[in-house]
Amino acid sequence: QVQLVESGGGLVQAGGSLRLSCAASGRTANSRAMGWFRQAPGKERAFVASINWNGDSTEYADSVKARFTVSRDNAKNTAYLQMNSLKPEDTAVYYCAASRYIGTVVTALQYDYWGQGSQVTVSS
Repeated sequence: QVQLVESGGGLVQAGGSLRLSCAASGRTANSRAMGWFRQAPGKERAFVASINWNGDSTEYADSVKARFTVSRDNAKNTAYLQMNSLKPEDTAVYYCAASRYIGTVVTALQYDYWGQGSQVTVSS
């Protein structure tokens, strides 16, 4: 079992930055790819970013490339999502997830464990 606890969401003005953290517990947490998804009101959950098990490979949704950076620190069992140049359309509940695979994963169905979600609101 893997438990994921997110932190770092909040309210920010357009153009600002936030960093989300995802603390993982469980003995297999560091051998899993991690991902970030988001869900805006009235919309389906959408892929944002993924990082492989050791942090040397990442993938991003086109909408966040060059603005968001995913990283992980396996010594701290924590994954991060640094969000810069935020836009109002980035407003959503953000979820971190742990996959059954070691490589990057973009499909929600291939993630086994999910955090509770963290609200990010970007004002114009």
